[in-house]
Amino acid sequence: MRIEAERPFDHPRRPLAQKVGAILWPSFFAAGVATMVFFAFVDPLMLRDITFPGVELSREAGYTIAFFLFWIATASSSLFTWILLRPASRFNRPLSRD
Repeated sequence: MRIEAERPFDHPRRPLAQKVGAILWPSFFAAGVATMVFFAFVDPLMLRDITFPGVELSREAGYTIAFFLFWIATASSSLFTWILLRPASRFNRPLSRD
């Protein structure tokens, strides 16, 4: 009689909206805080003059561009964390004996 080892608990799959929300929502707040802290010390017009002197950008456009860049950076961090925290039981299957 062959006794098979118990299969480890496998977490149920989550809906796509929940996965996306878990990545984008916290990164949205982090990007907002990063934007406020960054622009408390840096003027967007001075930054424009240093980096792209020939481009006409308003102060509001500088805030907007920086927010989205911060959001992309923090969302990438959240995505990488989500990838690392996926349950191993879903990916580490025992090799079959043939």
